Amino acid sequence: MPHKLSFKVTHASGQDEVHRASELNFHSPLTKGWQSARYCLYPQDIVIHLEKRSRLRKIQVLSHQCLIATRIEFFVGDVPDGMPVDLDNARYTRLGYVSLSDNEKTGFKARELKSVQVDAVGVFLKLNIHKNHINKYNIYNQVGLVAVNVIGDPIRKGLEDIDDMDLFTERRKVLDDPSMDGLYNRPDYISPLDDLAFDMYQDPEIAQIIRKLERKKQEAVLQERYEYAKKLKHTIQELQKVGEKIGKYEVEKRQAVENEDYDKAKLKKAQMDEYRVQIYRDLNVPDLLETTGSRHPKHIDLESTRQPTPPRLLDLPRTPPSPPPRTPYDERPLPAIKRASLAIEEEEDPAPPDTASGGITGEPEPLSEKDMREASAAIDIFGEALVSKAYSKTWSYREDALLAVYKQMQELSASNKQEAREMLRASIPLMKRAIDDKVYAVFKAGLMLLKMILTEYIPKHKLQKSDTVMTMEKTLPNLLHKSGDTAARNRDDAKNFIYECATMPEVKPTMVVPHECVKPWKGNLAPRLAQSRAEIVESLYEQLGIKDSKSGLTVDNIMNFCVVALGHTSADVRVVTENIVKALYKEVGQPVKDYLPPDDEKTRKNTMWRLLFEYFDKVDGKPSKSDVKRQKADEEARKQQEIDGLQKQLQQLKDMAAGKAPVDESALESKKPSKFKTKSRRPMVKPKLNKTLSKADPDDDTSVYNMDNICIFCGEKNPSFTEEGLDLHYWKNCPMLKRCANCKQVVEIASYTDHLLTECEAKSNYAKCNRCTEAITKPEYEQHVAEKACNASKNNMNHCPLCHQNHLTGEDGWKNHLMGKDGCKQNPRRLLALNKQPPTGKGAAAASRGKPVGVRNLKKTPR
Repeated sequence: MPHKLSFKVTHASGQDEVHRASELNFHSPLTKGWQSARYCLYPQDIVIHLEKRSRLRKIQVLSHQCLIATRIEFFVGDVPDGMPVDLDNARYTRLGYVSLSDNEKTGFKARELKSVQVDAVGVFLKLNIHKNHINKYNIYNQVGLVAVNVIGDPIRKGLEDIDDMDLFTERRKVLDDPSMDGLYNRPDYISPLDDLAFDMYQDPEIAQIIRKLERKKQEAVLQERYEYAKKLKHTIQELQKVGEKIGKYEVEKRQAVENEDYDKAKLKKAQMDEYRVQIYRDLNVPDLLETTGSRHPKHIDLESTRQPTPPRLLDLPRTPPSPPPRTPYDERPLPAIKRASLAIEEEEDPAPPDTASGGITGEPEPLSEKDMREASAAIDIFGEALVSKAYSKTWSYREDALLAVYKQMQELSASNKQEAREMLRASIPLMKRAIDDKVYAVFKAGLMLLKMILTEYIPKHKLQKSDTVMTMEKTLPNLLHKSGDTAARNRDDAKNFIYECATMPEVKPTMVVPHECVKPWKGNLAPRLAQSRAEIVESLYEQLGIKDSKSGLTVDNIMNFCVVALGHTSADVRVVTENIVKALYKEVGQPVKDYLPPDDEKTRKNTMWRLLFEYFDKVDGKPSKSDVKRQKADEEARKQQEIDGLQKQLQQLKDMAAGKAPVDESALESKKPSKFKTKSRRPMVKPKLNKTLSKADPDDDTSVYNMDNICIFCGEKNPSFTEEGLDLHYWKNCPMLKRCANCKQVVEIASYTDHLLTECEAKSNYAKCNRCTEAITKPEYEQHVAEKACNASKNNMNHCPLCHQNHLTGEDGWKNHLMGKDGCKQNPRRLLALNKQPPTGKGAAAASRGKPVGVRNLKKTPR
């Protein structure tokens, strides 16, 4: 099996004094790597000498983040038989080259890892490093390599050349065992532990232990000790996490030393030592390695060590790296573990032996049959070579392909509209793949191509509106899906591009963007994607509105989307959607409610609906249901207080009538319930009362003893006039009273005009006419005064606000007008009073005089 080959750098055409070529001999988190001399001549050469003559299978190069070469050529060197193995006797064969990205898109914050497959035999490997990419951080025009890794098989002439016979024997057992077919005995199988990224991010001591455990695992599988192999597998996984963390601490310790912060360096060392001992103890590494002689390791509970808790000292803040910017070791994902999240580190799968050498020539891998069928239209227009790059596993090839398509479409002549349309259709599958690409640089290149097509290509070739619609309908679903990406910058770029498309002159008239965005989703969409969709609809509504018929947004399509989104399980999705509904209701009002559940008690039990409907009430200027309930409760409490007060006053009156207490005139005055507002037309003249009253005859209707059965306004006596009966009488039947049309309070008709002008809640809507003295609504006031058609009020006479006629002055005048047979024709309660049986006896005499004496002394004021 191919494995990592040991080597030593034997030649370098130049080197920096701090970053010497010998740094490439070792792989660890502390490796500084090699850098060329300042202002050196190009190309630069580095030659490494393999420990033994070997068959090379894979070469890996980790470039510096800002000292980046444009190209690296590879040569394998061998020595003819019979000649000393010396650099001067080497004969080199060119294998090919790789191109490196300028790293500008990542802001020079990531290092590019190139892995290429080869099939060559030799003892030397020469790297020919061409001139650097120019950037603001590379002020001395240098190039740099952080690490080089070579994987292959030593060529053995006999068993005498084997240093570790035990290891060789175990390997041969694995290779020769037919039961292991497809596991470790594949001729092209390369262990992840031999990958460059493993050693570059792992603590060296932990890395060696992991390799030993890996060999133990292979042996356990061969010996069918599967429980032991399972424990080894979990331990290896845990140690890989631990090794990365300790490697990070080692880097921080070195940075502290460089900054001469020796206290921090001492603490970091203590952290590493304590953490290492703790992990070895928790994982019981010696027992798993069987160094204690145990054949059957004891049970180990790995659950407690899945996420080991570092010592308390690990909470110390990290010292920020000094410029020029370098990729932080603790934030860069390992290619062997998180390949999908890498932006520029590229790993390629091992190629078959007969095509292994093709990966180094700069050509992408050939298309599969499936890809060829999918991209047949693009191949016919752009050629198979370009499309192969677009489908390549190497991100830089994919980016180059999109840039090449961009250039071809820009340079296409405007003379042939049919050719332009065919090229547009051929580019769409490439753009869709680019939008879905996990590499940010490729995604951005796809957006750039799509923007050029929409803003330049379609107008230039005067393509039809249907071509614009087709382009957006094909690519917009990919953009919407990208808006729910796990990477924040991918989400933001996708959403911003959708907003931009919605306002493009060629796209806006089609209304395809808002129509596609407000389509309700089916099922329960992923929370992040659903939230992005809701945010897009919210922004489009703010940006386009619904007043313009060409905006593509209506109350109907927005509310259909919102109804589905309000039912999503994620609270974040519902919050954004509620904001859309509130803004829409504020603009259009009632039509929004047609799409929502009925506003009833059952619906309002749900907190979301209750808050929405209370917001609607607030917009409409109505009190919310909770406010109404609170006001009703307050009103009930006030009513109960009044009832209690009236009962107390009534008892005082009865006691007074029985001669038990002096007359409380204020109590008599308050006999009329306070909820019924009355107002005298002139200041009240309080009648004089005797200090004491003798007990009246219970049969005398005019007696204070019986006054609780008499209406103090109209003088009617009725046994049903209890407290509740009087309230009902005042409210519906008393001909001397009227309910205000505005505030619904019961007031005396005689003081109705003053009530409207001074007491009513709507008093600001009325003005007094100086001619008729009535309260006139302000919208009608000017016309009323100008026409002078009202019946003028006369001195020493009452003026009725119902029929607008003048009548006799005084209280008797009001009573005759409002209750008499020939009285006010506009008083509907007058006829009810006339139809009742007239009182008899003393009550009738009192009624004919206007009111019983006792009652007059109690309340009424002469008019």
